[in-house]
Amino acid sequence: MAELVPIPSPGIPLVFGEVGAPLVVILHDMYGRLPWLEPYAEALANRGGLRVLVPDFYDGVATTESDDGRALMAALTDEEATDILNAAIDSERGEGMDAQRVGLVGFSMGGSIALRAAQAGVADAVVVYYATLGPDEPGIVPCPVLLHLAEEDDWREGADPDTFTARLRNDGTPVTVHTYLGTVHSFANATLRERIDGRAAALAFARTTVFLESRLKD
Repeated sequence: MAELVPIPSPGIPLVFGEVGAPLVVILHDMYGRLPWLEPYAEALANRGGLRVLVPDFYDGVATTESDDGRALMAALTDEEATDILNAAIDSERGEGMDAQRVGLVGFSMGGSIALRAAQAGVADAVVVYYATLGPDEPGIVPCPVLLHLAEEDDWREGADPDTFTARLRNDGTPVTVHTYLGTVHSFANATLRERIDGRAAALAFARTTVFLESRLKD
């Protein structure tokens, strides 16, 4: 494994926006909490009037290498991911936010974590970039879902977007799907220069902001 990249504030969520605003938790992809997530979260907080947290699932390391990212992802258990996400949400409830709505924005690995958390009733709205759930992850997502998909991607059997979207709609879940032409998996990750598509990422961000504002704010 190549040397991993240490990140600031290891294991501690980054926080943006005002206390008391609707909460959004951003869940990073398999590469870890790379630097691009800070301006993304800050812009979401400022433009959407939201309180935004970015937890660190890898306890202080990140990478730009796919093989290293897969190894880090494989080492993260579902229980650990759930505990980290719940702790981030609970930390804001300690600031008097018990009645506030919660949104989740997940990228790839983080998108799968977000969808599983939504099945457990954690969220009032979920935005997912290039991720779905497969038939081995049954359950109803009881809140609105926004999916951002790359035109070119690989999906395991039964987890393709068409099958997953049909499943959501059959369950009565409100779902909106956008596919971005000419893009590949991780097209919003601005640290990965070989994958980023600036126009698609900007459009997806704008749609994310509008979606969360409309679902989380009165």
